[in-house]
Amino acid sequence: MASMDSVEVSLLTCQPHEEIYSLYGHTALRLHDLRNGQDWAFNYGVFNFKAPHFVWRFVFGLTDYELGVLPTSIFKKEYEKYGSMVTEQVLNLTAQEKMTIYRLLYINALPENCTYRYNYFYDNCTTRARDMVERSLSGQLRYEPRTGHEPTFRQMVHDCTKGHPWAAWGNDFLLGLKADLKTDQRQQEFLPNNLMYDFARAQTVRGDGRYVPLVKETRTLVPAGVQIMEPDFPLTPTQAALVLLVVSIVIFGLEWKRKRTFLWWDVLLMVLQGVLGLLLFVMLFSQHPTTSLNLQILLFNPLPFIYIYKVYRQQTTHWWNLLTVMVILFYIGGIWQDYAEGMEIVALCLLLRYWSNLRNGKK
Repeated sequence: MASMDSVEVSLLTCQPHEEIYSLYGHTALRLHDLRNGQDWAFNYGVFNFKAPHFVWRFVFGLTDYELGVLPTSIFKKEYEKYGSMVTEQVLNLTAQEKMTIYRLLYINALPENCTYRYNYFYDNCTTRARDMVERSLSGQLRYEPRTGHEPTFRQMVHDCTKGHPWAAWGNDFLLGLKADLKTDQRQQEFLPNNLMYDFARAQTVRGDGRYVPLVKETRTLVPAGVQIMEPDFPLTPTQAALVLLVVSIVIFGLEWKRKRTFLWWDVLLMVLQGVLGLLLFVMLFSQHPTTSLNLQILLFNPLPFIYIYKVYRQQTTHWWNLLTVMVILFYIGGIWQDYAEGMEIVALCLLLRYWSNLRNGKK
């Protein structure tokens, strides 16, 4: 691209589709030379599910993403296939700024530079595109403030997972207390639609003091199409928790009538607590900054594995008192942390086990 006068630099904002990884939308950059037809999309969202230990690396926040470069025509076909609308914002850049971003992207796309450590909230495909645009500007970029709008990370994730209650539950189960802190405007730009909104109202301060809109033109690159809605699990998390509560109450009533506890039920709940607790325990060591302090670990932690043998052998144990203290602390912690849907009902089911075992002389 010897001359940049005929080049358009655009921010592409892609709307969600039904794949779980796309529920939050996507962002890319486009460089289109109107003179010779060169047309490339720069995509910071390339990852490989088949990479060694991908799942564990993702859990620990060690996921590596790449900057992928592909023809815009191929990029468009991907979203046409899913029926997702793609909005193009043509940026109001000088020839020198276009050359700068071209060079930055070219260097970043080299094999030795294209990989980066992905972080969903703080360093993702959207924030990378924003930062690249900001670095290319010769003037200062001014965003229009969104006064009085301070959602938490969790609230913004909820907005993206409407209609997908189990995806929301999974996020809420793994996200900790830090996800319930208020965010500023820059933090909110991790979501593609938020960045698109801010770019539409941003202005660049030129050297002569003029304020120039960052976006010169907005157009639809891919129109919205028909999306196939995949059915979710028939029960919502709350409904599933209520089923568990009904079963727990029935078992509690039978135990009360027969004056004994059902060990198999205690063991089953303890195993479930321990297995899910191992996941939350692992997340304490994750590099994801919003998972390190998760009060749901009061309900789900590896401690049941320490006491499960004594419970099964009906030996004296402090497990039930310990469980009660953790449940009470869990309810108190709800003042500060927004728990996964139905979790308070699950806590009540666990509390029933304390009452049942206390009635039968166990501590």
